[in-house]
This record gives sequence, C-alpha cells and structure tokens, in this order.
Amino acid sequence: MKTILYVHGMGGGRDSRIPNYLQEQLQGSGISVVVRTYDFDPDLGRAQIVSWVRELHPDLIIGESLGAIQALRIQGLPHLFVSPSLGAPQNLYRAAWPALFALGRWYLHRKFPVKEGDRQALKFSWRVLRKYKAHGDAAFAAIEPGQYYYAFFGKNDHYRRSGVVKLSLWRELFGEHSFEEYDGSHFMEPEYIDSLLIPKIQQVLALEK
Repeated sequence: MKTILYVHGMGGGRDSRIPNYLQEQLQGSGISVVVRTYDFDPDLGRAQIVSWVRELHPDLIIGESLGAIQALRIQGLPHLFVSPSLGAPQNLYRAAWPALFALGRWYLHRKFPVKEGDRQALKFSWRVLRKYKAHGDAAFAAIEPGQYYYAFFGKNDHYRRSGVVKLSLWRELFGEHSFEEYDGSHFMEPEYIDSLLIPKIQQVLALEK
C-alpha cells in the first residue's frame, strides 16, 4: 500500500473536497490518501504535520494552496502541488498589523469564511499572522536539490491576480518543466483531478520503491 499525505489549504480539513475525491477515485488501487485538519498557526501546524509524517511514513506529499508552504518544509519525499500559494505567507504577514484591530479581524474573517465541518479554524490574530513570513522563508530554504517537485496551476485562478499564486516564482525556483496549467480554477475541478492529478500521482508512486 502506498500512502499519500495530503496537506489541505487555508480553511480546509478532513472535509476538503479534493482529497476526499481522490480517496474515492483511488479506492482499491493500493493507494491511500490521508488528510487531517491541522492548526492555522504555522508553528503548531508544522509540528502536527511532522508528527503525521513520522507516524504514516508516506510515499508522497501533496500540498494544496497555502498547504504547499507546509508541504515544502517536509524533506525526503517527492512533492506534488495543487495551486501552490507561494505568495500567501507574505500577504498574511502584511495582514498582521490590521489584525491588531477588531475591524481588521472582522474584515479578514468576512473575506475568508470557513465552511461547516471538520475544517481549520482561522485565527486572524497579530500573534499568528506575524509568524507567516518566517514560515515562508523556512519553506523556501527547505527545498532540496534533486528532489521531485511538480505543480498544477489553474489558468482561471483568481489568486494569480493578487500575487498569492505566483507562477513566475514557481518557475524561478523549480524550472520550466516542473508545472502544468489547466483550464480551471484555484480549486481543481474533478475533470482535472481525473485527467492530470491522478495520472501524475500514479507516475510518481511507480518510481518509489
């Protein structure tokens, strides 16, 4: 049995659509997809994810959206990414000062509402948000030469306009042949999970002994 640890995006969790769709589609294939809800505080979240890596010994890690930053910090595994939000740590860090004020916190919670279910609680506080710059720096420093990194970017991803999703930065870090674009949104649609993500998962796991 091959195991994938799926690191969900901001406000996601066990109920996130993409990993649950993967679980359904890969059922009976010998591939297990594990997704758990981790803390929005990047230090607490990292500690949880590191403990899950030690517990599960995954063969592959997938990072979605902001979860890509946590996934990048895990070394020794091949990585896949869905809409990696490499610009998000800097954006969240800049939001730390507005979060000192009630109006700023209200605005952030209104802009990023959390769906019901087992989902990540978003703690838009100065104490938490100010950690994100160092978190992003640590993720980029953890990139391993020679390790496998591959990403999928939606051409209609609205976060590309704000710089949260930066294809140019990804290209600079990982090269021209390390990504693929699809005609969809930030939240990869089932047709692209079937046609792009699952075949790539199978390809990568076939190379893992």
